[in-house]
Amino acid sequence: MALILFYHPLASFCHKVLIALYENNTAFVPEVIRHDLPSDRAALLEAWPVGKMPVLRDEDRGKTIPESSLVIEYLDTHYPGAHALLPRTADEALQARLWDRFFDLYVQVPMQKHVADRLRPDDAQRDPYGVAEAAATLDTAYGMLEAHLESRQWILGDAFSMADCAAAPALFYAGVVHPFPENAVQIRRYFERLMARPSVRRTYEEAQPFIQYFPYRSEMPPQWGGVDWPQG
Repeated sequence: MALILFYHPLASFCHKVLIALYENNTAFVPEVIRHDLPSDRAALLEAWPVGKMPVLRDEDRGKTIPESSLVIEYLDTHYPGAHALLPRTADEALQARLWDRFFDLYVQVPMQKHVADRLRPDDAQRDPYGVAEAAATLDTAYGMLEAHLESRQWILGDAFSMADCAAAPALFYAGVVHPFPENAVQIRRYFERLMARPSVRRTYEEAQPFIQYFPYRSEMPPQWGGVDWPQG
């Protein structure tokens, strides 16, 4: 098999790549990495010494591709499917990359700040100021996204793209740690469309056994995103 994906089923940036793979039914070997297993950690570091996931290894071409956005662009270039995830015109491709970065930097990163802070062992080590800054960033991002989605089915319009692959995991977790505003009608409708898409739904159905380890699990609605989550 040409493609090996090093990933974890709970990790949001890994979800982004899984959605892209499932969107085009791209064949790959899943290599789940558990950081508590030295052998798994060693395998990841051998593939990518930085030790971050996801990482795609293309055995046929002798290439290792880290970083979720780069992995999706690589797949779109060398293993294209029925749905191009990066538009072919320069201006539209730029917009896809812009919104991909938007979801990674202004939704995922502040969401992860909330999660990391909750994982700290005691109150003395927590960072309420940093969490407040992250919440403010999410509020700004939600406002921008709500305005952008007016009259759009997907981020770029009618076509599902790399930007939507980035949006799904970002909104899935951010909507729990810092809920969408009451007036965010467009965001809620967009999130429903995302979670109904087969590639996204498959990703989160596969994540079900691992959601118990999400530190905000107790605050996740029983049917978040239209998926029934096991009660812990």
